[in-house]
Amino acid sequence: MLKFSRIRDSRSDVIWTEIDQLVVAGWAGRDSAAIEHHIQELEAIGVPRPSSVPVYYRVGSTLLCQSEHVDVLGTDTSGEVEPLLVALADGLWIGLASDHTDRKAETIGIALSKQLCIKPVARELWHWDDVKSHWDEVILRAWIEEDGQQVLYQEGNVSLLRTPTDLLSELSNTTRFIPGSAMLCGTVPVHGGIRPSAFFAMELDDPVLGRTISHSYKVNQLPVVS
Repeated sequence: MLKFSRIRDSRSDVIWTEIDQLVVAGWAGRDSAAIEHHIQELEAIGVPRPSSVPVYYRVGSTLLCQSEHVDVLGTDTSGEVEPLLVALADGLWIGLASDHTDRKAETIGIALSKQLCIKPVARELWHWDDVKSHWDEVILRAWIEEDGQQVLYQEGNVSLLRTPTDLLSELSNTTRFIPGSAMLCGTVPVHGGIRPSAFFAMELDDPVLGRTISHSYKVNQLPVVS
């Protein structure tokens, strides 16, 4: 069960909800040049090109967590800030998640790598109706820790990505986005190349309404024992 503080118009509430279906949308950019840039980022670490654009990966819904500590196997994982779309009984809601991914496994199979890591989720949601008219002005950011300092790892407007409702329109007919469903909606380019960190912080910044969703977590690298 996940606990969310929700904001709609000037009202707020707190809910507990269970996610039964989780989709990770890959290669979700609007700009073909930006998609190519991200493909090349991954090719640089040995990840093959996708079979199609966008790609929808079904992963276990139990991977979503709101912990501030994440255990991973080995030193080859990294976070990736993404908008989170959640379907609830009263409509679509926007949140924030990290598509934490095993990059070594990604060179073998992207679908496999998506399934191997917990997906940290922030504890706030905004109703889609409140942000859809100015969605392109919303900004994604992420920071990692290097040499004891937090450095900007990702930053970009969500205008770089397909809108959440556009992504929904291309989902397979066999994947119904009904209440209890969630989707990670793509990411923005990385500064300085994809790399691991023991700390990951992220935010979704709405400069129009003057509010931010944020979350951070520490990464505990477990030893690889053969």
